[in-house]
Amino acid sequence: MPHVEESIQLPRDFEGFGEAGFDCQWPNGARIAVSFILNYEEGGERSWYDGDNISEPYLWEKGSTGGVKPGGRLLNSEQDFEYGSRVGCWRIFRLMKEFGWNMTLWAIAKAMERNPEFAKACVREGHEIGAHGLRWLEFWDYTVEEDKKYIKDTWEALHKATGEMPVGFYFGRGTPNTHALVPIVLKEMGQKLLYSSEAYNDDVPYWVDVPWEANLPSEEREGMLVVPYNYDCNDGKFHMAPGFMTSAGQTYESYLKSTFDMLYREGGKMMNIPMHSRIVGKAGRAEALRNFMKYIADKPGVWVATRRDIAKHYRERFPYKAGSRSG
Repeated sequence: MPHVEESIQLPRDFEGFGEAGFDCQWPNGARIAVSFILNYEEGGERSWYDGDNISEPYLWEKGSTGGVKPGGRLLNSEQDFEYGSRVGCWRIFRLMKEFGWNMTLWAIAKAMERNPEFAKACVREGHEIGAHGLRWLEFWDYTVEEDKKYIKDTWEALHKATGEMPVGFYFGRGTPNTHALVPIVLKEMGQKLLYSSEAYNDDVPYWVDVPWEANLPSEEREGMLVVPYNYDCNDGKFHMAPGFMTSAGQTYESYLKSTFDMLYREGGKMMNIPMHSRIVGKAGRAEALRNFMKYIADKPGVWVATRRDIAKHYRERFPYKAGSRSG
C-alpha cells in the first residue's frame, strides 16, 4: 500500500465551475486554446539494457497482445521505442514547424539525455520542456523523502539535459503525495512552479488552495494553478482497450475533430492533444494528425500554445485569490 501523507492532500472538488462554466478569455479573443503535448519517453522506459530484466510491455505497437513475461527481453518492443526517438519525434517536430506552432514536451530525463540533438532542437524552436520523470517508471510506493528526492533529481537532470528548467509537470505515475510535494520541493530548490497538469477533471485551468499555506495570511498564499490534462484524446488509446479500436489514424482524426468542434462552439475552453513519438509518430497516424492540424489552422480564433503560455495567460488574467477557483 502506498503511504498517504494526510497533511498535504489536496481536497477533491465535485462542483468545479458549475452550470455557468468558465471563459478563460484567451488572448486576442480566441475561442479556444489548443495544447499539443509530446510525451517523450523513448530511452527512459523499462528495458533489459538498463537492468530492469524486462522489455517495456506497455504502449507499443502490439498493444494489449504484446506483453512479455517478467524477466523477459523482447527486441520488438525495444525497437518500437527506438522508432520513436529515431524517426517519430522528428516527424512530429517537422509538423509543428510546418504550422509554426509550439508544443509542450512531457520529457523523461533519461530519454532527453539519450537524444541530445532532439532536446536541443526542441528548446531552440521554443517548445516547452515539462517534467515527466527521471525514467518512465512507476514510483507509487516511495516514501515522502524518496518522493522528494525523485522530484528534485528530475528537475536537475532535465535542466542538465536540455538547458531548460521546467516550470510545469505531469508525472502520471507518482504516489498519492507527489502532486502536492512538487511545489514544496521546488520552493526548497529556489524554483517556482508555474502550473501542474496532474489532473484530468476539467476543460479549463483553475486554482487550488494548498493545505500547507492554510495558516498564512491570504496575501502571502500562492496557491497552485492546475492546467488539466486528459486521456480521451491521447494517442496511447491506439494501444489500449477500449481505445480507438483500430490502428488506423482515421478514427483518431475524427475524434480530435469532434472534440475540437464542441469546445470551439462552447468557447473559452482548452483542448489537450497528448502524443507519443512511437505512436502518432508513425507515418499513417502522423498524416491523420496533420489533417487535424490543417482543419484547425483554417478556423478563426484558435490559439495554439504551450502549457507554459496558457498558464502565464491565466495567471495574468485571473491572479490567485485564496478560496477562489478562478482567482
